[in-house]
Amino acid sequence: MPYQARLAHVFRRRQALKRGARDALGSPMLVLLAGMLAYGSVAHQQGLDVWITSLGSVFIFALPGQIVMQEMLIAGAPLYSIVLAVFVTATRFVTMSITLIPQFHRRDRGPMLYLFVHLVAMTSWAVSMRAFPTLKRAERLPYFAGFAFTVWLVAFPGTFLGYVLAEDVPRWMGYGLALINPLFFLMSFAELRAKVSLLAVFLGFVLGPITYAWDPATSLLASGFIGGTLAYFGFEHLARWSANWREARRT
Repeated sequence: MPYQARLAHVFRRRQALKRGARDALGSPMLVLLAGMLAYGSVAHQQGLDVWITSLGSVFIFALPGQIVMQEMLIAGAPLYSIVLAVFVTATRFVTMSITLIPQFHRRDRGPMLYLFVHLVAMTSWAVSMRAFPTLKRAERLPYFAGFAFTVWLVAFPGTFLGYVLAEDVPRWMGYGLALINPLFFLMSFAELRAKVSLLAVFLGFVLGPITYAWDPATSLLASGFIGGTLAYFGFEHLARWSANWREARRT
């Protein structure tokens, strides 16, 4: 690669990194901060240690898994059960990674990706999926790194601050703050052009109360699996039928 082209390539990647960090400074960072404040507040009310709680946000960086760990610690569950439960809650990152990695440039799909795996979260995944179509392949990993790392920086101070201010935050408000993150994730889907994603969210919303009445313990998993499966195959079948119908009308 000629020197000038290489310099332009580095400049574009640096600009993508800055853009990702800049995009994170608005509502995404505030949303994650609200979730970590809630987690720290609830941990204080449950009598957990401030350092274990705060460092958990840094090294786990997955609010559902952290809440599961918190609840099982309080219940006195054995360590292997806690590890297994947190592991299961993290399986969603497999599908997130599978959809992210093919969109990176081929040169960026090396061992260095392991450094960024820890930064994959609902917020960074949703925003990246929305922004990637506007970026060149070589700019996508720097954008993701800038965005995800900037958001990750609020994990420790947000949790620590929530723990310290727990006595001033009512419990109902703490749980309310924890819901902001999934709501932001849901609203991010509203801006996606893929109608199948919107259909999957809608079906999951409708099926949630039904599966909860059937079995509360597996309702979230069941509604997501059934809604996503119906949306994928139903939308594919509808698109095929629509294409055949238009073709028949032309002939």
